[in-house]
Parts: sequence; C-alpha cells; structure tokens
Amino acid sequence: MAITETRNLPAPFIQALGEHYGKELPALTGKELDVSQWAPTIAAQDPLQTQAAALAGTTGKGIGAFEDYLTAAAPYSGPDAYKQFMSPYQQQVIDATMTSFDKQAAQQRRGISDRALQAGAYGGSRMGIAESEYDAASDMNRALMESQLLQQGYGQGMAGAQTAFGQQTGLAGMVPGLYQQDIATLGTVGATQQAQAQAQADAAREGLRMQAFEPYERLGFLGQGLTGIMGGYGNQYQFQQQPNPTPLQTALGTGATLAGIYGAVRGAGQQGYQAPSNLLQQWKPQ
Repeated sequence: MAITETRNLPAPFIQALGEHYGKELPALTGKELDVSQWAPTIAAQDPLQTQAAALAGTTGKGIGAFEDYLTAAAPYSGPDAYKQFMSPYQQQVIDATMTSFDKQAAQQRRGISDRALQAGAYGGSRMGIAESEYDAASDMNRALMESQLLQQGYGQGMAGAQTAFGQQTGLAGMVPGLYQQDIATLGTVGATQQAQAQAQADAAREGLRMQAFEPYERLGFLGQGLTGIMGGYGNQYQFQQQPNPTPLQTALGTGATLAGIYGAVRGAGQQGYQAPSNLLQQWKPQ
C-alpha cells in the first residue's frame, strides 16, 4: 500500500530569510562584547569645585576664618584693655589743668589774707582757721578734679577697647559668612560645570553602546519581522511525495491479488463450468 506524504513549506524568500537569520545569530552572539568602551565614568571635579574645597579647607579661609579675628579681639578684653586707647596727651592735660587750678586756688587764698588785713585780724587765729579750712577744701577739690580727669581718660580707653572688641568679634561672624558665600557660589557653578561634563561623557558612552549593539538590534528586528511574516503570510505551496512500495508491501499486495483470483476460480468450480452456447453449437463430435 502506497503512503502519501504532504509537506507545507514556506515561501522561498521566507526560507532564505530564516536560513540567513540562523546563520548570523550564532556568529554574532558567539563573540564576547568589550564592555569597557562604554563602562560608566564619573566626570572629574571642576576647577571651581576644587577652588571651593581649598577655600573651605583648613588651608583656606572658609573653615576657622573667625579664629584670627577672635585672637585679635582678645587684647581688647580684660582690665588692662583700656591702656591701648588712653590718650597719649592725657597726663599733659591733667598737668595743665592742675596748674591752672593751683593758680586759681592761690589767688583765692590770698583773698583770705587781704580780707584779714583789712579787718585788722591778719596773722590771728581766725585767719589761720580760715586758711586751714580753705586749704583742705582746695586740696579736696584738686584731688576730685584730678580723679575725674583720670576717670574720664579711663572711660574713654574702655570705650575704645569695647569698640575694637565689638569690631573684631563682628568681623569674626561676618567674614566666615562672606567666605561661605564665595564657597557656595564656586561650588554651585562648579557643580553645574561638572554636570555638563558628566552629561557629555554619558552621551559619548551611550553612543559607543548604541554602536556596539547596532548589529544585535538589527538582527533582532530581522527576527521579529521574520516571525511576523511567518505567522501572517501562510504556506505558499504543498509538496506531495508517494514513496515506492516496500518488498513487504509488494508481497502483501501480490498475496491479496492471488487470493482474489483463487476465490473467483473456486466459486466457479463449485457452480459447474458451462461453456458458452455459441461454442457448443459450433463444436460437433465427428
């Protein structure tokens, strides 16, 4: 018995694409990619960032910039701070003031003797008591005036020291703030520059990666397109093949034929053989 084999084959151009895809895929994926050429990189610090770091460091003036001003403010505090701000002419002013006071006091003291002389009591006890009381009051006034001058000079010196101390401590608070503003500005601008450099490095790296993966993407597009074509295009022709019978099939076929002939002959023998009537009429025994 013959066997018929039917094969549904794709169109020739689809088969050619499939063969090309099957050939290119192992060849491409068998290669090891050199990923170092698009490995991630970090952009270096911008010079402005380096400058900001140096300014903020211990060698710069950002951190600890207040120390110099606090050190300078130290002499302007304490009990001797006024000495730096005492007027260099203070003693001269005191001496001149005391001399003028003494002159006035002497003139007033002579007035006591003049009045005692006019009263006829010159050299008496009353005159002595009056001069003694005047001298005591004059000396007290003189000492008071001198102390006031000294106190005034001291107060001015202390005021100068306090002003200088406030200036230095104010600078200690202000200068670091100004440095911090410079550091922040440098850092911000430097970070922007570094971000730009990082973006350029990332773009270059992505370009290399895209270039390396282009053959894979192209082959992937081919595979997707081939799958879509095979799924939607359908089979274009059928191939049928009827193989020659095997010896066993031939033997079985021959046996079946002989069995049929044998069956027919046997059936005829059982019913008796009848010659055709025309043959009997033509044949006559002699």
